[in-house]
Amino acid sequence: MPASIALIAHNSQNNDLVGLVKKYRSILSGYHLMAMDKTGQQIQEATGLKIEGLLSAARGGDLQIAARIVSGEMIGVIFLFDPLQANPQEPRIDSILRACTIHDVPLAINLATAESIIRGFARSRIAYLIFNPVAGQGNPDRDLASIHQTLKPQVHLHTIYTQPDVNPVEQAKEAIAAIQAREMEEDEDPGFIIASGGDGTVSAIASATIETGIPLGIIPRGTANAFCAALGIPTDLKSACETIAAGNTRMVDVARCNDIPMILLAGVGFEAGMVEKANRELKNHLGSLAYVLSAAQQLFDQEPFKATIEMDGEIVEFQTGAVTVANAAPPTSLMAQGFGEVIPDDGLLDITIITTPQSGLQVNALASLFASALVKTPSKRKDLICLQASRLKITTDPPQKLVIDGEIFAANPVEIECIPKGLTIFTPLLTL
Repeated sequence: MPASIALIAHNSQNNDLVGLVKKYRSILSGYHLMAMDKTGQQIQEATGLKIEGLLSAARGGDLQIAARIVSGEMIGVIFLFDPLQANPQEPRIDSILRACTIHDVPLAINLATAESIIRGFARSRIAYLIFNPVAGQGNPDRDLASIHQTLKPQVHLHTIYTQPDVNPVEQAKEAIAAIQAREMEEDEDPGFIIASGGDGTVSAIASATIETGIPLGIIPRGTANAFCAALGIPTDLKSACETIAAGNTRMVDVARCNDIPMILLAGVGFEAGMVEKANRELKNHLGSLAYVLSAAQQLFDQEPFKATIEMDGEIVEFQTGAVTVANAAPPTSLMAQGFGEVIPDDGLLDITIITTPQSGLQVNALASLFASALVKTPSKRKDLICLQASRLKITTDPPQKLVIDGEIFAANPVEIECIPKGLTIFTPLLTL
Protein backbone atom coordinates (compact mmCIF):
# COMPACT_ATOMS: atom_id res chain seq x y z
CA MET A 1 0.00 0.00 0.00
CA PRO A 2 2.36 2.76 -1.16
CA ALA A 3 1.67 6.48 -0.72
CA SER A 4 0.34 7.27 -4.19
CA ILE A 5 -0.41 10.41 -6.19
CA ALA A 6 -2.51 10.40 -9.37
CA LEU A 7 -1.55 12.73 -12.23
CA ILE A 8 -4.37 13.50 -14.69
CA ALA A 9 -4.79 16.10 -17.40
CA HIS A 10 -7.02 16.85 -20.33
CA ASN A 11 -5.14 16.96 -23.64
CA SER A 12 -4.95 20.75 -23.64
CA GLN A 13 -3.37 20.68 -20.16
CA ASN A 14 -0.79 17.90 -20.70
CA ASN A 15 2.14 20.24 -21.25
CA ASP A 16 1.28 22.14 -18.06
CA LEU A 17 1.17 18.87 -16.11
CA VAL A 18 4.53 17.73 -17.48
CA GLY A 19 6.05 21.11 -16.59
CA LEU A 20 4.60 20.90 -13.09
CA VAL A 21 6.11 17.45 -12.47
CA LYS A 22 9.50 18.59 -13.82
CA LYS A 23 9.44 21.61 -11.49
CA TYR A 24 8.68 19.51 -8.40
CA ARG A 25 10.49 16.37 -9.45
CA SER A 26 12.55 16.06 -6.25
CA ILE A 27 9.43 16.12 -4.07
CA LEU A 28 7.33 13.82 -6.24
CA SER A 29 10.15 11.28 -6.59
CA GLY A 30 9.40 10.13 -3.05
CA TYR A 31 5.92 8.93 -3.98
CA HIS A 32 4.31 6.26 -6.12
CA LEU A 33 2.98 8.10 -9.19
CA MET A 34 0.30 6.93 -11.56
CA ALA A 35 -1.20 8.38 -14.71
CA MET A 36 -3.35 7.29 -17.59
CA ASP A 37 -1.94 5.96 -20.84
CA LYS A 38 -0.18 8.64 -22.94
CA THR A 39 -0.06 11.21 -20.12
CA GLY A 40 2.02 8.80 -18.04
CA GLN A 41 4.36 8.12 -20.96
CA GLN A 42 4.93 11.83 -21.55
CA ILE A 43 5.73 12.48 -17.88
CA GLN A 44 8.06 9.51 -17.66
CA GLU A 45 9.98 10.49 -20.81
CA ALA A 46 10.30 14.13 -19.71
CA THR A 47 11.30 13.54 -16.07
CA GLY A 48 12.75 10.03 -15.81
CA LEU A 49 10.34 9.30 -12.95
CA LYS A 50 8.73 5.88 -12.77
CA ILE A 51 5.03 6.17 -13.54
CA GLU A 52 2.46 3.41 -13.15
CA GLY A 53 0.53 3.39 -16.40
CA LEU A 54 -3.24 2.98 -16.21
CA LEU A 55 -5.87 2.49 -18.87
CA SER A 56 -6.83 5.37 -21.13
CA ALA A 57 -9.84 7.47 -20.13
CA ALA A 58 -11.87 5.91 -22.92
CA ARG A 59 -11.26 2.47 -21.38
CA GLY A 60 -11.97 3.49 -17.77
CA GLY A 61 -8.65 4.82 -16.48
CA ASP A 62 -10.45 7.51 -14.45
CA LEU A 63 -12.52 4.77 -12.81
CA GLN A 64 -9.31 2.92 -11.91
CA ILE A 65 -8.05 6.01 -10.12
CA ALA A 66 -11.38 6.45 -8.32
CA ALA A 67 -11.13 2.84 -7.13
CA ARG A 68 -7.59 3.43 -5.81
CA ILE A 69 -8.86 6.47 -3.91
CA VAL A 70 -11.58 4.34 -2.32
CA SER A 71 -9.05 1.63 -1.39
CA GLY A 72 -7.17 4.17 0.74
CA GLU A 73 -3.81 4.21 -1.02
CA MET A 74 -4.10 7.67 -2.59
CA ILE A 75 -2.82 10.72 -0.70
CA GLY A 76 -3.56 13.25 -3.44
CA VAL A 77 -4.88 13.74 -6.95
CA ILE A 78 -3.79 16.39 -9.46
CA PHE A 79 -6.36 16.78 -12.24
CA LEU A 80 -5.67 19.65 -14.64
CA PHE A 81 -8.88 19.78 -16.63
CA ASP A 82 -10.19 22.12 -19.29
CA PRO A 83 -13.69 23.37 -18.35
CA LEU A 84 -14.21 24.80 -21.84
CA GLN A 85 -13.88 21.50 -23.66
CA ALA A 86 -16.12 18.49 -23.16
CA ASN A 87 -14.52 15.61 -25.05
CA PRO A 88 -16.12 12.27 -24.14
CA GLN A 89 -12.78 10.53 -24.80
CA GLU A 90 -11.04 12.47 -22.03
CA PRO A 91 -11.11 11.67 -18.29
CA ARG A 92 -14.18 12.75 -16.35
CA ILE A 93 -13.85 14.55 -13.05
CA ASP A 94 -17.19 13.61 -11.49
CA SER A 95 -16.28 10.11 -10.20
CA ILE A 96 -12.87 11.28 -8.99
CA LEU A 97 -14.35 14.35 -7.30
CA ARG A 98 -16.93 12.20 -5.52
CA ALA A 99 -14.30 9.66 -4.35
CA CYS A 100 -11.95 12.41 -3.10
CA THR A 101 -14.77 14.16 -1.25
CA ILE A 102 -16.02 11.01 0.48
CA HIS A 103 -12.52 9.78 1.43
CA ASP A 104 -11.03 13.17 2.28
CA VAL A 105 -8.26 13.08 -0.34
CA PRO A 106 -6.82 16.42 -1.58
CA LEU A 107 -7.77 17.21 -5.18
CA ALA A 108 -6.04 19.94 -7.24
CA ILE A 109 -7.84 21.18 -10.35
CA ASN A 110 -5.43 23.88 -11.57
CA LEU A 111 -1.75 24.80 -11.33
CA ALA A 112 -2.23 27.03 -8.28
CA THR A 113 -3.92 24.34 -6.18
CA ALA A 114 -1.56 21.68 -7.53
CA GLU A 115 1.50 23.64 -6.39
CA SER A 116 -0.09 24.22 -2.99
CA ILE A 117 -0.72 20.49 -2.50
CA ILE A 118 2.78 19.49 -3.62
CA ARG A 119 4.36 22.00 -1.23
CA GLY A 120 2.22 20.48 1.49
CA PHE A 121 3.67 17.09 0.62
CA ALA A 122 7.16 18.57 1.02
CA ARG A 123 6.30 19.57 4.59
CA SER A 124 4.90 16.14 5.41
CA ARG A 125 7.17 13.33 6.48
CA ILE A 126 7.61 10.11 4.53
CA ALA A 127 7.92 6.82 6.34
CA TYR A 128 8.59 3.28 5.17
CA LEU A 129 6.39 1.02 7.29
CA ILE A 130 7.68 -2.56 7.39
CA PHE A 131 4.64 -4.50 8.61
CA ASN A 132 4.62 -8.11 9.79
CA PRO A 133 1.06 -9.38 9.15
CA VAL A 134 1.53 -12.59 11.18
CA ALA A 135 2.87 -10.96 14.35
CA GLY A 136 0.87 -11.19 17.56
CA GLN A 137 -2.69 -12.36 17.93
CA GLY A 138 -4.63 -9.34 16.61
CA ASN A 139 -6.29 -8.65 13.27
CA PRO A 140 -3.53 -7.39 10.93
CA ASP A 141 -5.94 -5.65 8.53
CA ARG A 142 -7.58 -3.76 11.37
CA ASP A 143 -4.17 -2.92 12.87
CA LEU A 144 -2.86 -1.56 9.57
CA ALA A 145 -5.97 0.54 9.01
CA SER A 146 -5.60 2.01 12.50
CA ILE A 147 -1.92 2.83 11.86
CA HIS A 148 -2.78 4.65 8.64
CA GLN A 149 -5.66 6.51 10.26
CA THR A 150 -3.54 7.72 13.20
CA LEU A 151 -0.46 8.72 11.21
CA LYS A 152 -2.13 10.00 8.04
CA PRO A 153 -2.31 13.69 8.99
CA GLN A 154 1.46 13.99 9.56
CA VAL A 155 3.05 11.03 7.79
CA HIS A 156 2.81 9.58 4.28
CA LEU A 157 3.32 5.84 4.57
CA HIS A 158 4.93 3.44 2.12
CA THR A 159 3.81 0.04 3.45
CA ILE A 160 6.06 -2.98 2.95
CA TYR A 161 4.78 -6.38 4.07
CA THR A 162 7.24 -8.90 5.49
CA GLN A 163 7.24 -12.21 3.65
CA PRO A 164 8.27 -15.71 4.77
CA ASP A 165 10.95 -16.00 2.08
CA VAL A 166 12.32 -12.43 2.35
CA ASN A 167 14.65 -11.24 5.10
CA PRO A 168 13.19 -8.06 6.68
CA VAL A 169 16.76 -6.78 6.99
CA GLU A 170 16.94 -6.62 3.19
CA GLN A 171 13.58 -4.84 3.05
CA ALA A 172 14.88 -2.30 5.57
CA LYS A 173 18.06 -1.80 3.55
CA GLU A 174 16.02 -1.02 0.43
CA ALA A 175 14.03 1.57 2.39
CA ILE A 176 17.26 3.05 3.76
CA ALA A 177 18.64 3.34 0.21
CA ALA A 178 15.51 5.26 -0.84
CA ILE A 179 15.83 7.60 2.15
CA GLN A 180 19.52 8.20 1.48
CA ALA A 181 18.74 8.97 -2.17
CA ARG A 182 16.28 11.63 -1.01
CA GLU A 183 18.94 13.03 1.34
CA MET A 184 21.24 13.55 -1.62
CA GLU A 185 18.55 15.67 -3.25
CA GLU A 186 18.58 17.89 -0.15
CA ASP A 187 14.99 17.31 0.89
CA GLU A 188 14.16 18.78 4.28
CA ASP A 189 12.94 15.46 5.67
CA PRO A 190 14.06 12.49 3.56
CA GLY A 191 12.05 10.06 5.68
CA PHE A 192 12.32 7.40 8.34
CA ILE A 193 11.47 3.76 8.99
CA ILE A 194 8.74 2.17 11.10
CA ALA A 195 8.88 -1.44 12.29
CA SER A 196 5.57 -3.07 13.20
CA GLY A 197 5.64 -6.59 14.57
CA GLY A 198 7.14 -8.56 17.42
CA ASP A 199 10.60 -8.25 18.93
CA GLY A 200 12.09 -10.43 16.19
CA THR A 201 10.81 -8.13 13.44
CA VAL A 202 11.81 -5.00 15.36
CA SER A 203 15.30 -6.34 16.07
CA ALA A 204 15.89 -7.31 12.43
CA ILE A 205 14.79 -3.93 11.08
CA ALA A 206 16.66 -2.02 13.79
CA SER A 207 19.84 -3.89 12.90
CA ALA A 208 19.75 -2.36 9.41
CA THR A 209 19.44 1.19 10.77
CA ILE A 210 22.40 0.97 13.18
CA GLU A 211 24.78 3.93 12.74
CA THR A 212 22.78 5.33 9.79
CA GLY A 213 21.23 8.17 11.80
CA ILE A 214 17.85 7.32 10.23
CA PRO A 215 15.12 7.43 12.91
CA LEU A 216 13.23 4.23 13.69
CA GLY A 217 9.64 4.18 14.86
CA ILE A 218 8.26 1.09 16.58
CA ILE A 219 4.64 -0.07 16.59
CA PRO A 220 4.66 -3.22 18.75
CA ARG A 221 2.33 -6.07 17.84
CA GLY A 222 4.19 -9.05 19.27
CA THR A 223 3.94 -11.32 22.29
CA ALA A 224 6.45 -9.71 24.65
CA ASN A 225 7.29 -6.34 23.02
CA ALA A 226 10.35 -6.22 25.25
CA PHE A 227 12.24 -3.48 23.42
CA CYS A 228 9.33 -1.04 23.71
CA ALA A 229 8.87 -1.88 27.38
CA ALA A 230 12.59 -1.32 27.99
CA LEU A 231 12.53 2.15 26.43
CA GLY A 232 9.17 3.38 27.65
CA ILE A 233 7.56 3.25 24.21
CA PRO A 234 3.79 2.63 24.53
CA THR A 235 2.80 -0.92 23.77
CA ASP A 236 -0.74 -0.12 22.61
CA LEU A 237 -0.98 0.54 18.91
CA LYS A 238 -2.61 3.99 18.92
CA SER A 239 -0.26 5.48 21.53
CA ALA A 240 2.77 4.04 19.72
CA CYS A 241 1.62 5.75 16.52
CA GLU A 242 1.09 9.03 18.37
CA THR A 243 4.63 8.77 19.75
CA ILE A 244 5.98 8.55 16.20
CA ALA A 245 3.78 11.41 15.01
CA ALA A 246 5.09 13.62 17.86
CA GLY A 247 8.57 13.29 16.36
CA ASN A 248 10.73 13.16 19.51
CA THR A 249 13.86 11.05 18.98
CA ARG A 250 16.43 9.54 21.32
CA MET A 251 19.78 7.93 20.62
CA VAL A 252 20.33 4.61 22.44
CA ASP A 253 23.06 2.02 22.58
CA VAL A 254 23.12 -1.16 20.53
CA ALA A 255 25.63 -3.99 20.43
CA ARG A 256 27.11 -6.70 18.25
CA CYS A 257 27.21 -10.26 19.48
CA ASN A 258 29.49 -12.44 17.35
CA ASP A 259 28.94 -9.81 14.61
CA ILE A 260 25.15 -10.18 14.94
CA PRO A 261 23.35 -6.90 15.79
CA MET A 262 21.80 -6.93 19.27
CA ILE A 263 19.38 -4.32 20.59
CA LEU A 264 18.14 -6.15 23.71
CA LEU A 265 20.17 -8.90 25.30
CA ALA A 266 22.13 -12.08 24.84
CA GLY A 267 22.02 -15.04 27.17
CA VAL A 268 23.71 -18.39 27.55
CA GLY A 269 22.26 -21.18 29.65
CA PHE A 270 18.90 -20.44 31.25
CA GLU A 271 17.81 -17.56 28.99
CA ALA A 272 18.49 -19.53 25.80
CA GLY A 273 16.72 -22.63 27.10
CA MET A 274 13.68 -20.62 28.17
CA VAL A 275 13.33 -18.90 24.77
CA GLU A 276 13.78 -22.19 22.92
CA LYS A 277 10.98 -23.82 24.91
CA ALA A 278 8.61 -20.89 24.24
CA ASN A 279 8.06 -21.84 20.60
CA ARG A 280 5.69 -20.09 18.19
CA GLU A 281 2.87 -22.60 18.74
CA LEU A 282 3.02 -22.12 22.51
CA LYS A 283 3.10 -18.31 22.14
CA ASN A 284 0.11 -18.41 19.78
CA HIS A 285 -1.89 -20.32 22.39
CA LEU A 286 -0.72 -18.64 25.60
CA GLY A 287 0.73 -15.27 24.59
CA SER A 288 3.20 -13.91 27.15
CA LEU A 289 2.32 -16.74 29.55
CA ALA A 290 4.33 -19.00 27.25
CA TYR A 291 7.52 -17.45 28.64
CA VAL A 292 6.37 -18.02 32.23
CA LEU A 293 5.67 -21.67 31.52
CA SER A 294 8.96 -22.23 29.66
CA ALA A 295 10.91 -20.42 32.41
CA ALA A 296 9.41 -22.70 35.07
CA GLN A 297 10.39 -25.76 33.06
CA GLN A 298 13.91 -24.48 32.32
CA LEU A 299 14.44 -23.65 36.00
CA PHE A 300 14.60 -27.36 36.77
CA ASP A 301 16.15 -28.52 33.49
CA GLN A 302 19.14 -26.16 33.49
CA GLU A 303 22.45 -27.85 34.28
CA PRO A 304 25.39 -25.82 35.66
CA PHE A 305 28.36 -25.07 33.44
CA LYS A 306 31.70 -23.31 33.68
CA ALA A 307 31.81 -19.79 32.27
CA THR A 308 35.08 -17.95 31.59
CA ILE A 309 34.61 -14.22 31.04
CA GLU A 310 37.28 -11.92 29.61
CA MET A 311 36.80 -8.16 29.93
CA ASP A 312 38.94 -5.10 30.51
CA GLY A 313 42.08 -7.23 30.46
CA GLU A 314 40.86 -9.52 33.24
CA ILE A 315 39.66 -13.12 33.22
CA VAL A 316 37.12 -14.44 35.73
CA GLU A 317 35.57 -17.90 36.02
CA PHE A 318 32.25 -18.98 37.48
CA GLN A 319 30.22 -22.14 37.92
CA THR A 320 26.83 -20.99 36.76
CA GLY A 321 23.55 -21.85 35.10
CA ALA A 322 22.94 -18.48 33.49
CA VAL A 323 24.92 -15.59 32.05
CA THR A 324 22.88 -12.69 30.64
CA VAL A 325 24.38 -9.65 28.91
CA ALA A 326 21.93 -6.79 28.47
CA ASN A 327 22.06 -3.68 26.33
CA ALA A 328 18.42 -2.86 27.10
CA ALA A 329 15.85 -4.91 28.97
CA PRO A 330 12.42 -4.41 30.56
CA PRO A 331 11.85 -5.34 34.22
CA THR A 332 10.20 -8.58 33.08
CA SER A 333 13.56 -9.81 31.73
CA LEU A 334 14.53 -11.02 35.20
CA MET A 335 17.89 -12.49 34.22
CA ALA A 336 19.11 -9.02 33.22
CA GLN A 337 18.19 -7.29 36.49
CA GLY A 338 21.34 -7.74 38.57
CA PHE A 339 21.72 -3.95 38.78
CA GLY A 340 17.97 -3.42 39.19
CA GLU A 341 17.72 -1.40 35.98
CA VAL A 342 19.37 -1.55 32.56
CA ILE A 343 20.23 1.93 31.26
CA PRO A 344 20.06 1.85 27.45
CA ASP A 345 22.32 4.82 26.71
CA ASP A 346 25.23 4.57 29.18
CA GLY A 347 27.68 2.94 26.75
CA LEU A 348 27.90 -0.19 28.93
CA LEU A 349 26.61 -3.75 28.88
CA ASP A 350 25.09 -5.14 32.09
CA ILE A 351 26.23 -8.68 32.92
CA THR A 352 24.24 -10.77 35.40
CA ILE A 353 25.54 -14.19 36.49
CA ILE A 354 23.80 -16.65 38.81
CA THR A 355 26.48 -18.78 40.44
CA THR A 356 25.22 -22.28 41.23
CA PRO A 357 27.44 -25.10 42.47
CA GLN A 358 24.56 -27.57 42.45
CA SER A 359 22.18 -28.77 39.76
CA GLY A 360 19.46 -26.34 38.75
CA LEU A 361 18.98 -22.65 39.45
CA GLN A 362 17.92 -21.33 42.83
CA VAL A 363 14.40 -19.90 42.98
CA ASN A 364 15.57 -17.45 45.65
CA ALA A 365 18.03 -15.90 43.20
CA LEU A 366 15.25 -15.26 40.68
CA ALA A 367 13.07 -13.79 43.42
CA SER A 368 15.92 -11.43 44.35
CA LEU A 369 16.23 -10.30 40.71
CA PHE A 370 12.49 -9.66 40.62
CA ALA A 371 12.74 -7.54 43.76
CA SER A 372 15.71 -5.62 42.31
CA ALA A 373 13.68 -4.78 39.21
CA LEU A 374 10.76 -3.53 41.32
CA VAL A 375 12.83 -1.11 43.40
CA LYS A 376 15.50 -0.44 40.72
CA THR A 377 18.42 -1.21 43.03
CA PRO A 378 21.21 -3.81 42.67
CA SER A 379 20.77 -7.24 44.22
CA LYS A 380 22.96 -7.92 47.26
CA ARG A 381 22.86 -11.72 47.11
CA LYS A 382 26.28 -13.34 47.12
CA ASP A 383 25.26 -15.87 44.46
CA LEU A 384 24.42 -13.05 42.02
CA ILE A 385 27.42 -11.50 40.25
CA CYS A 386 26.82 -8.15 38.54
CA LEU A 387 29.39 -6.68 36.16
CA GLN A 388 29.58 -3.95 33.53
CA ALA A 389 31.79 -3.66 30.45
CA SER A 390 31.79 -2.13 27.00
CA ARG A 391 32.99 -5.40 25.49
CA LEU A 392 33.52 -8.97 26.71
CA LYS A 393 34.12 -12.56 25.69
CA ILE A 394 32.33 -15.55 27.20
CA THR A 395 33.56 -19.14 26.85
CA THR A 396 31.46 -21.99 28.28
CA ASP A 397 32.29 -25.58 29.19
CA PRO A 398 30.38 -27.55 28.10
CA PRO A 399 29.20 -25.35 25.20
CA GLN A 400 25.81 -23.71 25.74
CA LYS A 401 23.17 -22.45 23.38
CA LEU A 402 23.08 -18.69 22.81
CA VAL A 403 20.02 -16.47 22.45
CA ILE A 404 20.31 -13.01 20.85
CA ASP A 405 17.15 -10.90 20.92
CA GLY A 406 14.98 -14.00 20.93
CA GLU A 407 16.86 -15.96 18.24
CA ILE A 408 18.73 -19.17 19.14
CA PHE A 409 22.30 -19.78 17.94
CA ALA A 410 25.09 -22.27 18.59
CA ALA A 411 28.26 -20.33 19.44
CA ASN A 412 31.26 -20.72 21.71
CA PRO A 413 32.95 -18.42 22.53
CA VAL A 414 30.57 -15.44 22.53
CA GLU A 415 31.99 -11.95 21.92
CA ILE A 416 29.87 -8.86 22.56
CA GLU A 417 30.72 -5.20 21.99
CA CYS A 418 28.58 -2.13 22.79
CA ILE A 419 27.99 0.52 20.11
CA PRO A 420 27.23 3.69 22.11
CA LYS A 421 24.23 5.67 20.81
CA GLY A 422 24.19 3.63 17.63
CA LEU A 423 20.40 3.71 17.11
CA THR A 424 18.01 6.65 16.76
CA ILE A 425 14.42 5.89 17.79
CA PHE A 426 11.16 7.73 18.36
CA THR A 427 10.28 7.77 22.06
CA PRO A 428 7.90 9.71 24.32
CA LEU A 429 9.27 13.12 25.22
CA LEU A 430 9.52 12.37 28.95
CA THR A 431 11.40 9.04 28.62
CA LEU A 432 14.37 9.06 30.99
